[in-house]
Amino acid sequence: MKLNKSLIFTICCCFIFIKCKIIEEKQTKNSSFKSGKKWLDTNGDHINAHGGGIMFRDGVYYWFGEHKTEGRGGNTTLIGVRCYSSTDLYNWKNEGIALQVVENPDSEITKGAVIERPKVVFNKKNRKYVMWFHLELKDQGYNAARTGVAVSDFPTGPFKFLKSYRPNAGNWPINFKEEWKTETENTPVKWWTPEWYTYVKKGGFVRRDFESGQMSRDMTVFVDDNEKAYHIHSSEDNLTLHISELTDDYLDFTNKWITLAPAGNNEAPAIFKDKDTYFMITSGCTGWDPNAARSFKAKSIWGPWESLGNPSIGKDAELTFHSQSTYILPVEGKKNAFIFMADRWVPRNPIDGTYVWLPIKINNGKPILKWYDKWDLNFFN
Repeated sequence: MKLNKSLIFTICCCFIFIKCKIIEEKQTKNSSFKSGKKWLDTNGDHINAHGGGIMFRDGVYYWFGEHKTEGRGGNTTLIGVRCYSSTDLYNWKNEGIALQVVENPDSEITKGAVIERPKVVFNKKNRKYVMWFHLELKDQGYNAARTGVAVSDFPTGPFKFLKSYRPNAGNWPINFKEEWKTETENTPVKWWTPEWYTYVKKGGFVRRDFESGQMSRDMTVFVDDNEKAYHIHSSEDNLTLHISELTDDYLDFTNKWITLAPAGNNEAPAIFKDKDTYFMITSGCTGWDPNAARSFKAKSIWGPWESLGNPSIGKDAELTFHSQSTYILPVEGKKNAFIFMADRWVPRNPIDGTYVWLPIKINNGKPILKWYDKWDLNFFN
């Protein structure tokens, strides 16, 4: 059967209209944040930068995150760390893979290892871009508990992997009591008992890992006003947070460090400084499932740190709006303007994970997170 010319013309017009709509949708510019929704880059693809952090340099924001893949195996690292760039925080250009896993099975970052929560900072002294990340070795689950460092001459990479660490081997935290160093009590057989909590709080796990170096899992990096950098990580089987000072080149540890909230089960640390006060937001330890966030503050990076409780308010506050913290972003050019960045994990298909970005308000000396379906940077005006 022959199609008449009118029908052919109509089909062609429909095809052209649909194609134009697809192109138009892909090129539509964002002008606000819509948490929990799919966030498309300037190519029209869902942003793939999970557990990420952001660095600002020369008028450009760079977002680094885990490149996830499809299926339950997508939480192992099969590609590497991806980078995006933006000048307005709403619209992001895909800059490619900043740190790529390798095929060499002898490398610590071989394909199939686990690279999580990458954070990049710029070192003004050596003019290098430094990336730190949580590293788990291939086929070892989460037993390695290491932190890796890579370096680049350019913000988008490529980054060169240098080495990984179990931090602070052979060094006691500066807030450790002298009598704890020679404590000989055996580890309580049963966890989560009063005796076990006392053991952990008195540094039992610090002593356990003293020679080999402390465990390092969920982590972030913070550069202070004086350009001193700090590595903050979940340690002691995710029981205690550690804050460690980095060397002047940001590539190693000075071995000056403290413990924070021993036996508190904190992970996913995110830190910021407002005026003369340091604030930190963390999560509890419930795997990929969301839980109630926690918050802390201190006048010195070395503490003492005061617990402030859950910073979230309103509906779903007890689940941190179904997300987990990853980074707190200071907005350039605006005073006292900070964005809470978090992930909504999808372990059955990690590539589908979405992002929650919310403004932080400081109320009576405490950070407050409230849900907004849609908001923009005018919130801080």
